[in-house]
Formats: sequence, structure tokens, C-alpha cells
Amino acid sequence: MILKHLGEAMAAGARQSAASRILDLDPRTMQRWLAIGGGEDCRHGPNTVPKNKLSAGERNGFLQTANSPEFRDLSPKQIVPALANRSLYVASESTLYRILREADQLNHRERSRPAANRHKPDELVATGPSQTWSWDITYLKSSVRGMFFYLYMAMDVWSRKIVGWDVYAEESSENASRLLAVAHRKEGVTPGSLVVHMDNGSPMKGATLLATLQRLGVATSFSRPSVSNDNPYSESLFRTMKYRPTFPSGVFESIEQAKVWVAQFVHWYNAAHFHSGIRFVTPNDRHCGRDVEILKRRKVVYEAARARHPERWSKNIRNWNPIREVVLNPTQTPIRQLA
Repeated sequence: MILKHLGEAMAAGARQSAASRILDLDPRTMQRWLAIGGGEDCRHGPNTVPKNKLSAGERNGFLQTANSPEFRDLSPKQIVPALANRSLYVASESTLYRILREADQLNHRERSRPAANRHKPDELVATGPSQTWSWDITYLKSSVRGMFFYLYMAMDVWSRKIVGWDVYAEESSENASRLLAVAHRKEGVTPGSLVVHMDNGSPMKGATLLATLQRLGVATSFSRPSVSNDNPYSESLFRTMKYRPTFPSGVFESIEQAKVWVAQFVHWYNAAHFHSGIRFVTPNDRHCGRDVEILKRRKVVYEAARARHPERWSKNIRNWNPIREVVLNPTQTPIRQLA
């Protein structure tokens, strides 16, 4: 009968391997049954009971112990050593976990909040400017110990251009809303075409910012809590900024001083910095599409150099082709330089 159902599924267009897995069978097993002309499910399981199987009394005894007031808040990893201190051994931890699972009692047994399953953010692919932005906040030391200024900075992931920034005395959703609204208007973003990726901090999840982004037709993407790698482009940007030779080794005396320095950095980064992640062109050139002609001219220079001295080139010339797409949080993480 099972082979009949398999044949019907294959006749309807299903692959044998996929249909076999749905039946929890290996495709080779199905092929063997077909070869011997069988039609029924030939699985029958073991003929004997394993000698090391716990008896029903032993299983019930452990469940009573695990549910007792003394152990009901503990996991098998803690119950087993406690029983060993009393010269008692029931079974291994994995067996006890299996008993609890079969009894539908394998739940979080402590008063603390159970660990949440944090899924990685969806992959975002940018093939042009104003499709994917990334923004974050970083601290700037002030002259008062323990107090900081807060630099808000948004960048276009595809071109690496800093599209918006400002320095504030506090973190708030209102400041973030104002910054991104201005950047959205300045860049002339078409509603519905942009995704903004951000961390999980309170300014990012504040109602004011989320309402503003919804009004502008901007989709949102969030990192997992406490996972900086989910927002790598902003993290890399801040690292580049703080390792600049001109970055103050001490503190910023005022917000005004901080804004002056950041404005100089943004001008250098956008207009003069040859970014390694975009074939060493400036973010402004890539954002405006000038990088295609720049890279084409570089390729001509290299081809001419190889033509003059072919003996000096054991391989192809350097790759000067424009990068067509940039991926944020790829499903399979490639090796790529971010800053």
C-alpha cells in the first residue's frame, strides 16, 4: 500500500526522494522494496526489548523525584549530581532529559526567563543607492567623567555614503526620527524603496521613530539583541572614524566641538576616502554612479601596463569591475572588507 501511495505522488510530479522523506524513509529503502516487489511498509522495529531499558517503575520513580519540591526547579544536569551525593544513580542525563520530554515535562524549570530563540535578520541585498541604510549611535567622551555625547550616524550600505549624522546630549527616539527624516528628504528617497537596518536599543524601537519611518514608507530591520555582527557596516564605520589620526585622543569639550570634528570626518569619508569594500572609490563617486567610469579607466591603465611588460604579470590584472550588489546579513557570510 505504501508503494502505491508513493507511485501516485510521483505520478503527480513529486520527486521520489522528497516523497520518501515525508514518509520518514530513505530513498534507497524505497528502491529496495520496489526491487523485491513489496507493497507494504516493511519496517517492523526491533524484535527484542533492549536489556538496558528503564522499567516503568524506574521511569515513574524518576518523574516523582524530578517533580518533588526539592528538585522541581532543577534540570537533570543538576539533579544527577545531587542524587550522586546521596549514592543514588538512576540513569544518564540524556536519558533523564528523554524521560521528561516523553512525559511532556521538558520545560524551563527555573524562575528565570527562558532563553529566547533569536533568529538572524533577513538578508538584505542592495543593487543601488537608497535601497538599504544602516544607522547606529556611538559614544563620544566629554570633559565630564562618566558623561558622553551621542553621535547618530546613518549610511547607505550600497555606496557607504554617510547620508545623515548629528551629535546630541542624549539618546532618544525623537532625535533618531528627526535625523532619518531629514536624510530621507535630502536624498530624495522614493517611498517604499528603502529598508533601514538598526540595533535593538530603545532609541531604535521607540514609537516616535517607528511612526516616522512608517509615515515615510520605510521598512525596518533589526539586529538580534547584543549581537553587533548583525549591524556590521555601522560598526565598521565607527571603527574607521575612531582610528583616524585626527580623532581626539582625549575628550570633546562641547557638543559644538564634536560637531565640527565629525563634519570634517564626514567630508573626508564621503569625498576623499578610497573605500576598500567598493573597489577603492569614494562613497560619493559610487553613490552618484561615477565609479563605473573611474574603474573603467583604471582597467585600461592596467591592461596597458601588462601589454608593455607581459613578463611581469603571471596572472590576470587586478579586478576593477564595479561591485554590483552589497549584502547585509547574508545567509552565507562571505569574506568581505567593510571599511
